Amino acid sequence: MAVRPITVIGHKALHQPTRKVREVTDEIRTLVADMYDTMEAAEGVGLAANQVGVRLRIFVYDCPTDDGGRARGEVINPVLERLGNPSPLNEDEDGEGCLSVPGEYFPLARHPRARVTGTDLEGNEILVEGEGYLARCLQHETDHLDGYLYVDRLTGPWKREARETVKDRGWAANNVTKWDPATEQADKV
Repeated sequence: MAVRPITVIGHKALHQPTRKVREVTDEIRTLVADMYDTMEAAEGVGLAANQVGVRLRIFVYDCPTDDGGRARGEVINPVLERLGNPSPLNEDEDGEGCLSVPGEYFPLARHPRARVTGTDLEGNEILVEGEGYLARCLQHETDHLDGYLYVDRLTGPWKREARETVKDRGWAANNVTKWDPATEQADKV
């Protein structure tokens, strides 16, 4: 399989809702395999299809769980249910990052638990439920597929700091729209 370039903030594909997958084809299977390879090369814990320039409702994840294990899988056509009330923001514990905003972390309050339903590559209905970090990951990846980056949900001084960081990094202004985790090179279009 292959490591694909990751789109970065400013790329229009990240701010558009994705389309449902109608049928799992060989192309979809290859995409999912490439997404795992890309996520691992970038040392991420989740990756949505639109982060590699494909506007389909698919994400992969490999997240630590609160019990010290790991949860790994893919979800096709996910539907998210946020569970519990969002916790008050804890700046020390609620740091969140994103492969499409590489190297940056900002605190974001999320719901403490989340449930995602969808299908796997075999067309089987699946349910993934988690709390803590896994819940954060499920919400983050589903947000991507709905056209939102986590920085879009920031508030107060963190929203301002994120905007300044994006400007300082020159992503949008310089038309830098992707980076290759295999080479760590950024590309302009």
